[in-house]
Amino acid sequence: MPRSKPVDKRCKILGISIKKLRESRGLTQETLSEKLDVHISYVGQIERGLKYPSLRVLFKIADALNVKPSELFAGINAKKKK
Repeated sequence: MPRSKPVDKRCKILGISIKKLRESRGLTQETLSEKLDVHISYVGQIERGLKYPSLRVLFKIADALNVKPSELFAGINAKKKK
């Protein structure tokens, strides 16, 4: 059985930020996935830091959540800690 790759801490923080914003707007993963035109499982994987969305998808997420794209990255340090 192949080993899974470790989750990048910054992607995990990004996913948590997206999830908090989504929930604060009363949206379900299903509703957000419909707005993004992506599969619901993809939204869940982004929120858990398991998938790395493209810039296009990040812009669509920001639009759907009515925030600036930079707000999705709240809490992420500029430098990756070792």
